[in-house]
Amino acid sequence: MQRPLFIRGKAYAMEKWFVFSKRADFDQIGRDYGISPILARIIRNRDVEGKSALDAYLKGNINMMHSPWRLKGMEEAVKILRSKLKLSRKIRIVSDYDIDGICSAYILVTALEELGSFVDLRIPDRVTDGYGINVKMVEEAARDGIDTIVTCDNGIAASEAVARAKDLGMTVIVTDHHEVPYEEAFGKREYLLPEADAVIDPKQPDCPYPYKEICGAVVAYKLIEALYERMEVDSRVVLKYLQYAAVATVGDVVELLGENRILVQQGLQFLNRTPNLGLQKLAEVHDLQNRSINSYHIGFVLGPCLNAAGRIKTAKMAFELLRSTEEEEALQLAKQLKDLNARRKQMTEEGVKRAMEDAKAFTRHPVLVIYVPDCHESVAGIIAGRIRDHYYKPTIILTSGEQGIKGSGRSIEGYHMYEELSKCKHLLTRFGGHAMAAGLSLEEENVDLLRNLLNRNCRLSTEDLVQKIWIDVAMPFEYASIDLVEQLQILEPFGKGNERPVFAEKGVSILSLRIVGEKKNVIRLKLANSSGCIMQGVCFEDGETMLSYLKEKFGEEEVRKALDGSPNQIRLNIIYYPRLNDYRGYQDVEVTIERYM
Repeated sequence: MQRPLFIRGKAYAMEKWFVFSKRADFDQIGRDYGISPILARIIRNRDVEGKSALDAYLKGNINMMHSPWRLKGMEEAVKILRSKLKLSRKIRIVSDYDIDGICSAYILVTALEELGSFVDLRIPDRVTDGYGINVKMVEEAARDGIDTIVTCDNGIAASEAVARAKDLGMTVIVTDHHEVPYEEAFGKREYLLPEADAVIDPKQPDCPYPYKEICGAVVAYKLIEALYERMEVDSRVVLKYLQYAAVATVGDVVELLGENRILVQQGLQFLNRTPNLGLQKLAEVHDLQNRSINSYHIGFVLGPCLNAAGRIKTAKMAFELLRSTEEEEALQLAKQLKDLNARRKQMTEEGVKRAMEDAKAFTRHPVLVIYVPDCHESVAGIIAGRIRDHYYKPTIILTSGEQGIKGSGRSIEGYHMYEELSKCKHLLTRFGGHAMAAGLSLEEENVDLLRNLLNRNCRLSTEDLVQKIWIDVAMPFEYASIDLVEQLQILEPFGKGNERPVFAEKGVSILSLRIVGEKKNVIRLKLANSSGCIMQGVCFEDGETMLSYLKEKFGEEEVRKALDGSPNQIRLNIIYYPRLNDYRGYQDVEVTIERYM
């Protein structure tokens, strides 16, 4: 099935719906693991197959996580840190300013302090310092008498800064998870690793670590795990840091499969009984103090607040929240972060509106490079993601920074943004990232050159620019039972790579339709499928968007009938997710409509 997507009644991109057709003995898997064959099918759709993979997915525990010693550079890093601890050398952690960097820093600083280290933290300022460690920060560390620098969630691309640190006689340990820079000649890549005393990054081409998609905070966690083991600290002590690695894993939008899935599952258990006062207060200001925190709350409620500090003010606020030991201080910081996130949302909406206007001039381009000079650089990545979703094209948003043009990019499947930027690096002063996202800096006179070169190099076909929507099961409403909905919780945590499952139903009649909510962004529906099964439904969307689509497809008269609850000719194919609606103690199933045509 293919249709144009609609926003406020206007078609803007194309998408195709597909139903997964991966095969397995779903009935047998269901019997073996005590689950519905429908769940077995969904798990297979996530490319989980074979007993060991199924055991890890359904029975995952901490003991199934990979040994930290399998990370290249771990032996060297642990040996260095043990020596520095013994000699009481000054150690400085240099982190990133996002949620991954903040959680990485918290793990390293707190754990090293507990081991008796003289350790402090330097978080770059997004505007004045830019991403990651730089020469200025290295020279600052030398003036402060720092003996050893440990980076986290950055450093793999900081060869110049690392070289300067070595010239000044400092020891450097790089811990990162981003792509290793490279030069390519005659079809062969030469990877450019910084000349640090130890480099830990699973993306190193010869690193034997089995799972490459861990985030920076997990790399930091693994370093502390290995250090504790070598220093004969009780192995259970390191587990208290698992919740921070889990928060970063969800917040940094890395895949929730394999080791990451186990880590987040286990980390959420610690998070839901956390003694961390700052996290308690952040949950409290969002009225989550009496609820079970899941990956959704991290990704869309708590995490954005931690990120907002580094975007708008200073990431130190988020770090201080995690380190708070006083009730009032923690509460005030939590409130401030919530307010900063609200401001970030407003800035994002304003930036999206301007970028959408500017994008009109480039809609024929397969790669969108949009220069919005007055957009705040801290929200460029979010705006790029929104424009990418709107057109389903790789998108880079450029803004005017204090030190030239800065930008953030978000990509689509089939377009490796880091590799494509590597082909244009002669136009860039700095860049880094991975397949789906990247950051970059350049001179203003190179903006048009970058746009032209990226599009000239682009090999995306027209078909590549049609978004593929994968449906787990074409499932009639009759199968959406309370038992099935409760079993779906087994599949959590949901996130990238382990998305919340979706189901589809064809030819659904709308028996009634009404728009509710203060912002008219909730549509309540009474639905019936072709066999007459009635189901309550809800769609979280601007009401005018749905009405515009229905009017264009079925006519205003049929829409009026649906609004009146009268018989009508509207028939939709829908993608939905079933959920429990608990009203006055009575539980029933309703469906959340995620897409329709």
